Amino acid sequence: MTRTPERATAPADRPETLADLLGGRRGAVDASLPPVAFALGWLLGGHSLWGGVGTAVLTGAVLAGWRLHRGGRPRSVLIGLLAVCVAALVALRTGRAEDFFLVQLLSNAASTLAWVVSIVVRWPLLGVVVGAALGQKTRWRRDPALLRAYGRGSWVWAVSYVLRVAVFLPLWLGGQVLALTVARVALSWPLVAAVLAVSWVVVRRSLPAGHPGLRHPVVPATAPVEPAGK
Repeated sequence: MTRTPERATAPADRPETLADLLGGRRGAVDASLPPVAFALGWLLGGHSLWGGVGTAVLTGAVLAGWRLHRGGRPRSVLIGLLAVCVAALVALRTGRAEDFFLVQLLSNAASTLAWVVSIVVRWPLLGVVVGAALGQKTRWRRDPALLRAYGRGSWVWAVSYVLRVAVFLPLWLGGQVLALTVARVALSWPLVAAVLAVSWVVVRRSLPAGHPGLRHPVVPATAPVEPAGK
């Protein structure tokens, strides 16, 4: 019997949210497990780098297999496993346990820049992601109200990446492996859940009264309609 892919859906008695559309919480939870496994393997192995790396990769592989079995998207699952393997290779290459978190630090710095630039050039990434999830392509961008709302909501995500960099950087510079692990978990699914909720509120409140919502962009007519008979 073939399993259907896991999808977050909104109960019939409440409005659809960004968490329902993007399902970001599950991915954040998955991403936090290999770092925890790394810290446990490193600690229990007497600060053994190979112990931490082996435990993290094994956890990532088991998690990937489970998600594929449950109908997860192969591309997303394999990207997650690849990220764990790259982090492990970096740590082995440098010989420093804290460098297992270096890829995460750099990716958050890059994400900060990407989100800010997307807002400045009026292609807010929140709109790009939600528009793709809804199959709208770029139609949302022709709705001035949605464009403005997505821009404001994107600032919430940009700030979340700034927060991660501000926390991770000093811990990484100080070689605080256990503190990095705690921060990695605390700033994964709890932060993602908070950002999804806050950005959703920002987007909803930015839309004018009577707007039909994210699924129904209001595209202004490009030219006036001529009266009949002309």
